[in-house]
Amino acid sequence: MRNPLIPGFHPDPSVCRVGGAYYIATSTFEYLPGIPIYRSTDLVDVELVGHVAVRDGQLGAKGVPTGGGTWAPTIRHHDGRFWLVVPDMLGTGRGNVLFTAEDPAGPWSDGVVMDVVGIDPDIAWDTDGTCYVTMSGLGIDEEDGSMVHRGITQVRFDPETGAALSEPRSLWSGTGGMFPEAPHLYRVGEWWYLMIAEGGTERGHAATVARGRSPEGPFEGSPYNPLVTARGTDNAVQNAGHGDLVQHADGSWSMVLLGTRPRSQTRAFAPMGRETFQTPVTWDAEGWPHAEPVVLDERHAPVERTFAFPAQGPATLDGFPGEVVAVRAFPREVADLEARPGFARIRGAGVGMEDAHPAFLGVRQVTEGATVTVDLDVTDGVGGVSMRYDEGSHLDVEVSGETASMTMTARGLVQTWVHRRTDAGGRVRVRIVADPPEQGRATLGASCDRLTGWVHDGGRWVELGGVDGAFLSSDFTESFTGRVVGPYAREGVVDVAAIEYTGQDVQR
Repeated sequence: MRNPLIPGFHPDPSVCRVGGAYYIATSTFEYLPGIPIYRSTDLVDVELVGHVAVRDGQLGAKGVPTGGGTWAPTIRHHDGRFWLVVPDMLGTGRGNVLFTAEDPAGPWSDGVVMDVVGIDPDIAWDTDGTCYVTMSGLGIDEEDGSMVHRGITQVRFDPETGAALSEPRSLWSGTGGMFPEAPHLYRVGEWWYLMIAEGGTERGHAATVARGRSPEGPFEGSPYNPLVTARGTDNAVQNAGHGDLVQHADGSWSMVLLGTRPRSQTRAFAPMGRETFQTPVTWDAEGWPHAEPVVLDERHAPVERTFAFPAQGPATLDGFPGEVVAVRAFPREVADLEARPGFARIRGAGVGMEDAHPAFLGVRQVTEGATVTVDLDVTDGVGGVSMRYDEGSHLDVEVSGETASMTMTARGLVQTWVHRRTDAGGRVRVRIVADPPEQGRATLGASCDRLTGWVHDGGRWVELGGVDGAFLSSDFTESFTGRVVGPYAREGVVDVAAIEYTGQDVQR
């Protein structure tokens, strides 16, 4: 079984099968384009086919704070259409939004704002056509403005108008773990099953399940809960939870779910954040599901990708590779592909990666060992390559005239290394390398990886400096996203010829 199924920053997966194809949606938070859609025919090879949010107004990501934006989608196929419900929260977010499409590759609708209060909505239909939205009842207290959690709630719902047709009712909210969330409702035989996540999205994360005769309950928890968790184990995949069930054409079942690959002596730091995994599910004679522990596969083929401009391919958007994202902006708003053919021209505004709206294009780190090289022309500007978690945590390799520097920013701590270039030309190659410790060796004191910054100067690669990769992990930054790395411009014009990615997971 392929694991991770979708590597790199791809949390909160939801899946549906239509015929012989599986479609998977994941969260994007403050990045655009929003909500990638992946297609697979075997849950081994997975292809990005498009995004839900590719136009202005579909999401409010441009003004959301870090940690806000778009998360926890649910994708379903019903009555000949694809349906996707998702929270678009905080700041300029629209609230809970329902999108539809005839083709999951797009185009998707502009979205209907849902008159429901909560997060992580699920959408399901009874056999009589009644539509239900089940959600995690997180909201704001009207009296004092404090955050309150009402457990798992549900309303009857009009998917054409977005209106709730009933008052929220409380459903089963788990086994007592914190933050009951990510509900999904399924009909299997004569039973309705309610699967949720609880325990927080950290080391205590878990998926639990209950069932009832009606989609409205009452629900009885499984005596075998949790359905899946990694807490208290030495599993290579931790934080397992927030899953979605899918039945295969042969009648077997599996679950897609999020997890992390933490490293270090205490497995404390996950450099790529929450990724998409899968695990088999079986059903016992009593009608209860059972999930296997999540395990990594044994295949560790190297990854080599070159992202050139303009791009061609099924998921290309406005000439940009589908894997390329920007922060609170679409790539087309950050870079011009027409100003200099064969390049992406980024214009700096006098600010760098510390800004909420950096002039930055990035791709996800998808392997434990990774080298990301950017070919730039900085004749008329200042810029470089950055590995970003958020505006407070990033590693930047920057070129300005005769100077190349590496700066590590970690929640208010800033350190810079400087190198004077012998090659004074504007065309320059810079890179960031993530080097994890060797598996099977004593790792006392070792972190998840070591990050180094490099500049090609004088006919050779020159190391600018190195830092502990733990500073750019989801655990240190307390981020819901993951490492995203690519070129940026601070001042003037920076022309990007290509982003080159090479990497490989550590052999286990």
